[in-house]
Amino acid sequence: MQFSLETAAALATVLGTGISILALIQSRAWLTLISCLLVCLSLAIGWYARQKRVALNSASTVIEGHSIDSLNIANLRRRVNRTFVVQTAHHTVRIEGEDMEITWRYTGFCRANQVSSMDFSIDSDEGTPFEQLNCVAFDLSHDPEMVHPIRPILIGTEGISKKVSVPFLATLSANEPFSVLLKCTLPRCVKAGFGYYTSTSSFGQSRVQKCTVHLTFVGAMPKWVRVYESAGKGRASSLLKTLPPLHADGGSSEYKDVVENREGRSARVYAFWRDLV
Repeated sequence: MQFSLETAAALATVLGTGISILALIQSRAWLTLISCLLVCLSLAIGWYARQKRVALNSASTVIEGHSIDSLNIANLRRRVNRTFVVQTAHHTVRIEGEDMEITWRYTGFCRANQVSSMDFSIDSDEGTPFEQLNCVAFDLSHDPEMVHPIRPILIGTEGISKKVSVPFLATLSANEPFSVLLKCTLPRCVKAGFGYYTSTSSFGQSRVQKCTVHLTFVGAMPKWVRVYESAGKGRASSLLKTLPPLHADGGSSEYKDVVENREGRSARVYAFWRDLV
């Protein structure tokens, strides 16, 4: 049986109180000491549980009445990347049925010596095991023809927000340019009705020169596609725009969002609604 931190604190308090009463009856000093320790333990557990709850609430993002759980978890674990200066970021998203295929491409230059990899965050409310995501990467600076696929490495634990590392084919030096591509398929991560894709940026720089998000829906056209800015830290997310389709026919529809000088640390949520998948 699993207990929450609040339940553990309550049990420790009850036990401490019971032992205190017994200590008074028996006049045993060691029972009094144990009861004091249990009370202190319950206070510590209660304080820790409250801190975790406050942290989760402060990171909470709600869009169109739906909690963006994968982004909420990612915000709690997010680390600012100060190793690279990213100049352009291109996110290509292809949604077909319940599957989402994502391609990230980043270009820029290295700001540190002896850098051998770049980290990415893969976020989805469907906690698909990493081995089933069919991830592949390419070091485009050293392999522009993409003949040497790279297998990303999972960092840490599995979950709805995963951290992966993409090793470069050759170690980068300071001021050396880089171009890296990561492609990943997230099966069964979008259902009929409300769906979303999150585009995050966690770089230690004030601005990214250009960021492009290109979404393609195969099959029925969504009723709408809306872009939200996730403010985080307990602040409400704001609706930035509704994207018009670039192209739409009976087989697919396309949407594109281009942001110049996007903040280096930001998150955008591309929410959409499909009646059918």
